Amino acid sequence: MAAPTLQQASFLLANLKSDATTKPLLQRCQDLVKIIDEYPAKELHLIFPWLVESVFGSLDGVIAGWNLRLLHSRSHEFNIVTEFLNPCGPMLKLVYKLQAEEYKYEIPVNYLPGPVKACIQEGVLPDCPLFHNKLQFPLSGLLTLNLALNPFEFFMFNFAFCLITPKVSSSRFDLSYSTDSAYFVLVDTYLKYFLPSEGNVPPSPFSDSRGSVTAPSPRYSPISFAGYGVHSPSLLKHHIFHQPSVNADPSAQEIWRSETLLQMFVEIWLHHYSLEMYQKLQSPQVKEPFTPTEEHVLVVRLLVKHLHAFSNSLKPEQLSSSPSAHSHAHTSPLEEFKRVVVQRFVQQKLYLFLQHCFGHWPLDASFRAVLETWLSFIQPWRYTGEKMNPQPDQNRTVPDKWESFVQENLLMYTKLFQVFLNRAVRTDLVNAKNALMVFRVAKVFAQPNLADMIQKGEQLFLEPEHVLHHRQPRGYLTPSQGGSFLSSRQKVVTDMVFRVKSHVYSLEGQDCQYKQMFGSDLRGAVMKLIQMIAQARQTAKRISDHASEVAASSSFMSWFGLGSSDLNNTFSGAEPEESGECLKKTHEFLDRALENLCLIFKLNQGQLSQLISNLGSSQDDGNCRQLPDCVQGENGLILTDLGRRQYGGHMSALCSRPDFLGRLGRHYLTDLNSTAATHHRQSPTSRRMLERSRQARLSLRPLASYRTILLLLLLYVFGALLSLGPVSSTLVIVAGGFLYGLFMALFRDKLKTH
Repeated sequence: MAAPTLQQASFLLANLKSDATTKPLLQRCQDLVKIIDEYPAKELHLIFPWLVESVFGSLDGVIAGWNLRLLHSRSHEFNIVTEFLNPCGPMLKLVYKLQAEEYKYEIPVNYLPGPVKACIQEGVLPDCPLFHNKLQFPLSGLLTLNLALNPFEFFMFNFAFCLITPKVSSSRFDLSYSTDSAYFVLVDTYLKYFLPSEGNVPPSPFSDSRGSVTAPSPRYSPISFAGYGVHSPSLLKHHIFHQPSVNADPSAQEIWRSETLLQMFVEIWLHHYSLEMYQKLQSPQVKEPFTPTEEHVLVVRLLVKHLHAFSNSLKPEQLSSSPSAHSHAHTSPLEEFKRVVVQRFVQQKLYLFLQHCFGHWPLDASFRAVLETWLSFIQPWRYTGEKMNPQPDQNRTVPDKWESFVQENLLMYTKLFQVFLNRAVRTDLVNAKNALMVFRVAKVFAQPNLADMIQKGEQLFLEPEHVLHHRQPRGYLTPSQGGSFLSSRQKVVTDMVFRVKSHVYSLEGQDCQYKQMFGSDLRGAVMKLIQMIAQARQTAKRISDHASEVAASSSFMSWFGLGSSDLNNTFSGAEPEESGECLKKTHEFLDRALENLCLIFKLNQGQLSQLISNLGSSQDDGNCRQLPDCVQGENGLILTDLGRRQYGGHMSALCSRPDFLGRLGRHYLTDLNSTAATHHRQSPTSRRMLERSRQARLSLRPLASYRTILLLLLLYVFGALLSLGPVSSTLVIVAGGFLYGLFMALFRDKLKTH
C-alpha cells in the first residue's frame, strides 16, 4: 500500500506545484481546503513541507512565498491569506491532522540562531528545551546536523523565521512594510490565541499523547544557585550525545503549544547574541553576526507588550515570586506559565538584543522602534488591563507592587539608560524626532516612585558580601516557631539582595563592573546631555527666527516676483524636521526633557539655570564679536553710537581717495553740498551738524521723504504705461540712479565751476 500512496501523493504534489503558477490565490486556497479535508494524513505528510515553503518562503530567501510581510490590509488577497492561516483555519487544521501521527520534518542546524548553532557544533546542549531530543546525527559529522521537528514546531519555526529571512535585494530599512501587514496581524492573532489574557488556551482538535515538548525538571521550581548567575542549563555543559528523554508530563499537554510558540518566537527573533558573543562584538574588527531591521524590532515590541498583558492577567493569589510546592499544588499550568514567562523565557535574550541595538543602530530617527520596545518592557504597569486614571502619565505614580519587577530587571533600567545617554549626546537634537526620543525617555523615568525603586535596587546590588553572609543564619524560624519578625525581615532583604545580584551577574558576567545610574560618573554624563539640550534649544530658536525673517522677506519680494514659492523650507539645506512647526516641537520636547531630567536626578534648579545661562552668555559673546557695538534692549540688540560709526573708517578711506572711486564714494556716502554749507549759521549746533554731514556714512533718510516716494510712484506708473512690470521698472530705476551717480561723479567739479 505504501507504493500507491507515495505515487498518489507525488501526483498530488505535482498538480499543486502546477496550480501555483497558473491559478489565482483564492482558487488555490479553496482547492487546498478540500484536499486537507478529504486526503488522509499519509498523503498530506508528503506535501506539507512544500506547502509551508510556498506560504512562508524558503529559509534561504530565494523563494518569496506569499510575501506576508508585504501583503497589506488594502490588498484583496489579505483576507484570503489571514483566514487560511488563522489559528482555527485550514493550515492549522492540517498541522493538527499531521500532529496526531509521528511525522517529523527536518530543519538544518545552520539556520538556527548563532548561539544555538554554536552550542550544538561544540557538542553542548542548548539551554532552550525546545531543541532537546530533536537532533539527527548523520554519518558525515556535526556540521550537517538537522533538527527533527513535529508539524506544529515545523510550522511555527518557518513562520517565525519568515521575519528574519534574508530577502534578495532588500535593504536594511525596507519602507514598504507596515504594522497592518498580514504577517504583523497573524503574529498578533497567534499571540492572543495561544497566550490568552482571559480564559484558557482552546484545546487542540486532536488527542496527543506523544507531546514532544520537554518540560523543565523540576518544572518552574525555584533555582538553587551554586553561585550568582548560574541559572542557565547551557552553563552546566550537558553533552549533546546525552539528551534527556521526553517527559510526557500530562499537565504539560495543556499548554505545550503555548510554550512551543513562545520559545520559537524568542529563539528565532531574539537569541542572536550570547554574553560571550556580545563581549567579542565590542571589538571593531568583529563583524556583526546578525543585524535586525526596523520591522523586526516592531514585531518584537508587539511580543513584549503582549507578554506583559499575558503575565499581568495572573490571578492575584498566584503572584508570589518564590512559591512553594504546596502553595501551588493546584495551580493550573497556564497560570504557572504566566508567573515565570517574562523572567525565565524572555529577560536575558531581550536584554542582549536591546543592548546590541542600542550600540549598533544608526544615529537616526529609525531608532524610535528600538526605543519604544525598551520603554514598553520597563513599564509593565501599562499593560495590566485595568482602567487607568485620567491623570497624565507624568503624574501617575508607579505602584509599589512593581518594585520586585524593577529590581529583578535592574539592568534593563540602569545599563540601557546609560547606553542611551551615550547615543543621545551623539545625535542631532535640533531634529524634532531625536528631541522627541530624549523627551520620551526622560518622561518615562520621571514617573513618581520609579527613580526611587531603581535607586533601591542599586543599593541592594551594592550590599557588601560579608554583610550579606553575616545577616544570613543557618535557618529561619517563623514567629510562630519562636523566631522574630526581625529575622523574617532579614530573610526578605537577603532574598532581594540575592535576586538582584543573580540578575546582574547572569546578564553581565561574574566580573562585571557595575556603574551606578545615580552615581557621580553618570551625573556628569547627564549634565553633559543637559548642556547639549540647551545648545540645541538655542540653535532651534535661531533657525526658527531666521526662517521667519526669510519668510517675511519672501512675502515682500514676492510682490516683485522674486519670492520663493516654498515658505516651509525657508533656508538652505532645511530638512522637513527642521522647519516650521517641527522647530517649535523641538523646543517644546527639549524643555520638557530638561524638566524631567531634573526630577529624575533631583538636580538643583538654580544650578541648572546657571549652567544654561552661562552657556547662553558664552554663545552670545561669540556672536557679539562678529557684531558692531550694541546693548541689550527690551526687543533685542540696539546699536550704540559707537556701533553706528564702527565701520566708518573704511568709508572715510574710500571717500578720501583722489580717483574716480573716491568721487563716486563721496557722492553716495557724504552730503558735501557747498551751497548748504555757506548758508548755515555758524552757531555751535550748526557747526556740529555741518561736521557730521561731512563724515562718510550710509544714510537712507532720502528714501523716506515724500518727494522721493512721489517720484518713485510716478516712475512706476510711467513704467506701467510702457507695459513694464514691477521687476522691470525696478531694474530701470536702479540702473538710472546708478548712471546718475556716475554722471555726477564725473562732472560735479565742472558743474560747480559753471
